[in-house]
Amino acid sequence: MTDADERLRKRVENQARRMRQAQRDQPTLLAQTAYVGTLGLLFAVPVVLGAYVGLWLDRHVEGYSVHWTLLMIALGVAIGSFNVYWFVKE
Repeated sequence: MTDADERLRKRVENQARRMRQAQRDQPTLLAQTAYVGTLGLLFAVPVVLGAYVGLWLDRHVEGYSVHWTLLMIALGVAIGSFNVYWFVKE
């Protein structure tokens, strides 16, 4: 066997080992469901909290009907988007 053949054999063995490891490390359906559920909560909680805080502000500040609610929902969407981005990036 030549040196080039030996290097090729080692590369193929290394790639095959990595492929087997990737198959073993593949996440289960439960793990994937938990991940997607976490993403949903990271986005939905700030939006819902923003809606409740905005509604509370609209009820306690005279002259506004839904301005605070819309503003806080938009802020919740922005915060939720940042949360999801940060979680996926990590």
